Order: sequence, then structure tokens, then C-alpha cells
Amino acid sequence: MVADQLSEVFDLVEIRGLVSGGFAARGPWVARAAIEDPLKLIAMVYGRSRLTTDGVDGPTNLEPGDVAILNNRSWLEQKGGSGDGPRHEITPKMNFTRLVGAERGTDDVVIGIAVDLNPTGQALLQQALPAVGHVRASAAAATNLRSSLDRLFDEVTRNRIGSAFAIRQYGQLLLLEVMRAYVDQADLPPGWLRLVTDERLRPALGLMHAEPGKPWGLQELARAAAMSRTSFAERFRSVAGQPPLAYLNRWRMLLAQRALRDGDVRIGSLASELGYASESAFSTAFKRAVGESPLRYRHRVRDESSPPGPRRYGHDLHGAPGKTPRSAWPERSDQSLLW
Repeated sequence: MVADQLSEVFDLVEIRGLVSGGFAARGPWVARAAIEDPLKLIAMVYGRSRLTTDGVDGPTNLEPGDVAILNNRSWLEQKGGSGDGPRHEITPKMNFTRLVGAERGTDDVVIGIAVDLNPTGQALLQQALPAVGHVRASAAAATNLRSSLDRLFDEVTRNRIGSAFAIRQYGQLLLLEVMRAYVDQADLPPGWLRLVTDERLRPALGLMHAEPGKPWGLQELARAAAMSRTSFAERFRSVAGQPPLAYLNRWRMLLAQRALRDGDVRIGSLASELGYASESAFSTAFKRAVGESPLRYRHRVRDESSPPGPRRYGHDLHGAPGKTPRSAWPERSDQSLLW
């Protein structure tokens, strides 16, 4: 199933959605900030705004429940609110880890989600997404998006027992709902995200994912898709942006990187499992794809790994992580309400 293949890729690239900040505002407002996360989601929970960013012509108009996906952008500006008077500027350093007291229908509410993933996943997603993706809550494919935002909003405003755990889970689910809705709404460029949604190619893709170590041939894969070799190869290249066997090799390398990061499997056993005739052949292919030998990769990523600990929740909305004690959070004002 397409959902299983999407989940499989998400697991391999270690994609996580981390709630990273938010604010509520009344009256005219503007928020400007640098963006340090390669991928960022800006959710317009309530209210409306106009979002602009570098490299994009014209603003993106966000309606209630809409989400913007920012891909490798360096700054953004958001304007919203109504009424007379100058715009109140909301600075990112004021955004903390709860939205307390925001009122539905009164405040404009914005929540930021930092998309955390490994370097391989970053490259895959940046290839598959435009500079700014706009997920519309009004679309038929986004029926669950509104409810996900409502549940997340409730958790960050009500401060109930277990809320930190719930926020982590809802951040994950919100990311999944955004990607599902975007896939159904957008005209995707060639890449893996478009590939896993292609009905014609799904049977062949399922074979490669189920048995990546099998020496699949073009004829066998084409037969699974009920297509001729030529038609299959042409369609696969146009959808995935690369030939079928090149995709298979890349998929094997993703599996290899996960095995080397997370386990103590012997290189020879891993080579055999992924369909390579020898450890040497696998090491050569791995170094060509990743830029270093399997053993060097394993040692490097493990040395660079930090000890497990609490995930970041004290980020400002559009910027870098930070930790702010509850006692330092400012009180609510009519112009801005900080989370």
C-alpha cells in the first residue's frame, strides 16, 4: 500500500515533526524572522495571514487551518490581523513553549513545526518539494488536518498532565497529515514522493521494497506493473527522476545507512542481505553513493550522536532552539500571546 511505503521512507530518513513555537495576536501584526531549519511548517490555526519568503514571487495567503511548507528558505515575513493602528511586531525570541489563554475566533493563532530528519532525508524531501508548498484546509484531502490542528492547539493551551508527550505525538501526526494532504493537492515534481503515490508503478515499487536484495531485472519489474519494458522504464524515469535500477541501488544504500547507524551487523552479512556478491562490491557501491566506506560511516555517525535526552521544545517560532524557564515567560497582552 502507498501509505506503508510512505511510512517506510519516513522511518528510513528519520523524519520527525517537532512543535517549535507559536503565538497568538490581536489587531494588526507582523512577524519577521530568519529560518534555520531546512524544512519548516507554518500552521495558521485560526485567522488569516499573508506569508512571504525569499526566492518566491508574491505572498502565500493562509486561511484558517492552512499550512505552509517552507523548503530551504532563509527568512519569512507574516502579516495578519485587522483593525486600525500600526502593526504590532512579534519577535521570535518572545515565542516559548505554551499558548495560554488564546481565544478561538478572537486571536490569530500561528504554530511552527520544525521538520527534523537526517541528511539523506533532507536531500530527498528538498528534491520532492517546491520552495513553498501550500496545503489548503478547504481541500477534500485535508479533512483530518483541521482536527489535528485543533487537538494540538488544545494541548498547548490547556497545559494538562502529560501535555509534553501529547504535543510530541500530535506534532508527528500533524506532519503526516500535512504530507498526505499536500500529495493529493499538489502537482509533484519527479522524485520519491511522487513515485510512492503512482498507482501504475506501485506493484513494482512494492517488490523492490519487499525484497531489496533480490537481483531484480527490468523485465520482471515491468511485468509486475503490467507494462512493457520500454513503457515501464520511461514512466519510472519520468515519475522518479531516475531509472528503476538506479532507484533500487539508492534504496539499498538507505537501508544500509540505517543498519550501520542502528545495529552491529557485520559488513559482509549486510552486503549479502542487500544483494551484493561480495563485501568489496558493497563497500565500493556504498563509498560511491555516500562518500565514505561503510565502517568509516558507522564510526562517524556514532561518534557524532549525542546521548538521548529530551527533544527540543523551547525553539522560537522560526529560529534556533533554546530553553526558556517558565518563570521567564511574559504575561499575556492584548497584542500578543506567547506559547
